[in-house]
Amino acid sequence: MSIDNIIAQAVAHAVKALYGVDADPSSIVPQTTKKEFEGNLTIVVFPWVKAARKSPEAVGTEIGDWLVANEPAVNRFNVIKGFLNIVIEPTYFTSMLRHIEETPDYGFKKADADSPLVMVEYSSPNTNKPLHLGHIRNNLLGYSLAQILKACGNRVVKTNIVNDRGIHICKSMLAWRKWGEGATPESTGKKGDHLIGDFYVLFDKHYKAELKELMDKGMTQEEAEKASPLMLEAREMLRRWEQKDPEIRSLWEMMNNWVYAGFDETYKRLGVDFDKIYYESNTYLEGKDKVLEGLEKGIMYRKDDGSVWADLTDAGLDHKLLLRSDGTSVYMTQDIGTAKLRYQDYPIDKMIYVVGNEQNYHFQVLSLLLDRLGFKWGKDLVHFSYGMVELPEGKMKSREGTVVDADDLMDEMIQGAREVSAERGKGDFTPEEAEIARIVGMGALKYFLLKVDPRKNMTFNPKESIDFNGNTGPFIQYTYARIRSVLRKAAEAGYTATGYDMVEPNEKEISLIQHLADFPATVAEAGRIYSPALIANYVYDLVKEYNQFYHDYTILNEPDAAVRALRLALSQCVAGVVRSGMSLLGIEVPERM
Repeated sequence: MSIDNIIAQAVAHAVKALYGVDADPSSIVPQTTKKEFEGNLTIVVFPWVKAARKSPEAVGTEIGDWLVANEPAVNRFNVIKGFLNIVIEPTYFTSMLRHIEETPDYGFKKADADSPLVMVEYSSPNTNKPLHLGHIRNNLLGYSLAQILKACGNRVVKTNIVNDRGIHICKSMLAWRKWGEGATPESTGKKGDHLIGDFYVLFDKHYKAELKELMDKGMTQEEAEKASPLMLEAREMLRRWEQKDPEIRSLWEMMNNWVYAGFDETYKRLGVDFDKIYYESNTYLEGKDKVLEGLEKGIMYRKDDGSVWADLTDAGLDHKLLLRSDGTSVYMTQDIGTAKLRYQDYPIDKMIYVVGNEQNYHFQVLSLLLDRLGFKWGKDLVHFSYGMVELPEGKMKSREGTVVDADDLMDEMIQGAREVSAERGKGDFTPEEAEIARIVGMGALKYFLLKVDPRKNMTFNPKESIDFNGNTGPFIQYTYARIRSVLRKAAEAGYTATGYDMVEPNEKEISLIQHLADFPATVAEAGRIYSPALIANYVYDLVKEYNQFYHDYTILNEPDAAVRALRLALSQCVAGVVRSGMSLLGIEVPERM
């Protein structure tokens, strides 16, 4: 049992004995005592002041006296207003360390057949362009969130919805047919997603030139957009696609397969995966059927022009279009269809959509519509709304070809790691060193994007992220490698992490053990508030604390075998928690650097 649970149960016994109050130990949450006060754990006593009919200070003192008399883990205490600061008996920290050391997958809960089933949707790319920096943040947040929820004892299904149909797809297809000259990934030496993205940009270039020409002839912009031969051709292509024209469908399948092969390569490099991938080309008609079913039940209504709407004014929203007058679907309809298929495939208890904050209103509406259409999890749908990511140079625009390509950025990060290693005195790159550079470069990228509160907009600076000092991935990875080096040298010297049970740890060691003890609660809280940043910053604080300890105290040269064993066990546990914490972020840690 952890020291937090020991103290929580003891406090529950105390308030029962002193004031006749039945307190649930799980509702008593000891906090780490602030550094300016003496103590290891702090209990807030205000909940029992009314029953005791005494001042907060008096209640804190009475509970403290009871704990000293009845709980061996409590050494002494002090009271500051309504806060009871408890000093734990030092030897209890060694037993706490032993508990951490002996607990497999410390901090993680295992799911069973009855655990909640949570589905996490992330990535959601379009098949007209490669993945970019914005997609990287989305994929990393989604994957990390899934890992954290799994560590909190949930069954998790990772899913992706690919936007593989619509006018934007037809733009790339039309550009390839007009100007592609039969180009393929093989003939050009380009990844398929990059090749198709080039044609999307090419379409926009010709389209803008066409608009300018029409406007130079006296048309307004609106008139030019309606008259554009290119756009008319693209719309005709879309109509033929929807009519399942064999020629158009064959072209669509060929180009999409090129893109999927490119996506798979990027996902593999990024270290993310999915349990199930859905395609909008398979879901949009399902959504239409569900909307028509809602129309029959009176949940939706039809306007005179034949379009179908939902009246959401009773919920403080507006009227939402679900089917156009020509019967075609909108994005909302497609999302309803995807939800229907997912609910058929899995007994979902909670659905989490990892989508940028520009879609906040969309998910308010979707939640309401799914609930009205009978999906039991619709009302509790979670929109994991995250902020946009930019570079120091500013925003990105896909149509203008100014996006930061995901593959190029990963290459740049790995190259940056190689250059930093060269500056640090590493010469020729062996295959092992090249692999370390990959791990460090990718770790730098992932950590920099995940350490920020996901709800905030952020600026990604590649140079800052690769730094080996401060709150960065490489700093954490370097510390992990340093600990592993210490443990290897200890093993070579025949030193073991045993026989430290009667050692009284010093203040710095106690602080580190307490920090380790906070890991399970940090994982649980990160799962509760959906925040990989909480894990990232916890690991950084732990590593920072360990580095101070490493600087102040000797480990391998410690003459007292029991003290040395304690420090080796402490190092081992820190390394284990760092590895576990970084795994929740999808970040590898190297054994050597």
